[in-house]
Amino acid sequence: MTQDIVMLLFSLAFILLSCILFTNSVEWFGKKLNLSQGVVGSILAAVGTALPETIIPIIAILFYGGREASQIATGAILGAPFMLSTLGFLITGAAIIIYSLFGKRTLKMNANKKVFQRDLTYFILVYAIAIFASIFNQVNEIRISAVILVLLAYAFYVKRTFSDEQQLDENIGTLYFSKFLGVKTNLLWITSQLILSLLGIIFGAHLFVGYVKDLSHMMGISPLILSIVITPIATELPEKLNSIVWVGQKKDTLALGNITGAMVFQSSIPVTIGILFTPWNITGIAFLSAMLALTSAILNLMWINMRKSVNPFVLMFGGVLYGIFLITVLH
Repeated sequence: MTQDIVMLLFSLAFILLSCILFTNSVEWFGKKLNLSQGVVGSILAAVGTALPETIIPIIAILFYGGREASQIATGAILGAPFMLSTLGFLITGAAIIIYSLFGKRTLKMNANKKVFQRDLTYFILVYAIAIFASIFNQVNEIRISAVILVLLAYAFYVKRTFSDEQQLDENIGTLYFSKFLGVKTNLLWITSQLILSLLGIIFGAHLFVGYVKDLSHMMGISPLILSIVITPIATELPEKLNSIVWVGQKKDTLALGNITGAMVFQSSIPVTIGILFTPWNITGIAFLSAMLALTSAILNLMWINMRKSVNPFVLMFGGVLYGIFLITVLH
């Protein structure tokens, strides 16, 4: 067990290092292509760091099959947006408060309110469609209609995000490849660092999941609970760590967009896989996780609509919702 814990910490450190490389290269990539903060945070960073948790249900369905594989796939699909909207918001809000206590930044967040509103609105819409489809999972017409609606909504979301005009902050650190290898900061080396960091994130997440599973099996945890609680904690680490890096640099739009953009992606693309290739029977703990994810998103959207600002303490309320889930699971 000691060796598993050591390797768990090593994989966590490996993911963190890869995330630092990723945030640096994705900002340079966006700058070179003259992309907005919304596109870089909510599309490029969100989809890139969502790869580890997206791969898990696909592998479970394609290569394993059976009831247990369907449980793992469904749990991983639902667990991703649940973790992002609860622990992801909690960690981001807590990071802002901690940075402010050390004088690194203020509590006031400079996030683009329109980006946050847009992401949460789309998440609530597409996730509600996915839950509705689970209620009528025996009706193929409803399942197919839900898939089409979700994919169309995500396509429209991407189109709308690309129309965002808020440009990236010019205060971008030196590309690490340029700093340590002495190469030019051109698109080739930016892309090389981006790909290498993504591979590092995926490899680190794979290691992390493997050792978390070993430890969880020793504790006798069921596949559904494992896939909803433990696997997403590991695979959502890139988004959480990216956001910690960005709020420390006062780049709140990128930090929040990385999480909320991943929420929209996770409630769209992986969900369609679940609806099409699993029984998509969302009940009990799985249904509770979905309702808590929607609750967190709705509360933050209500706050920003009323106060016209993003608040770190409201973000941290996601931790209370996560606590409710844990108490229910462990009861």
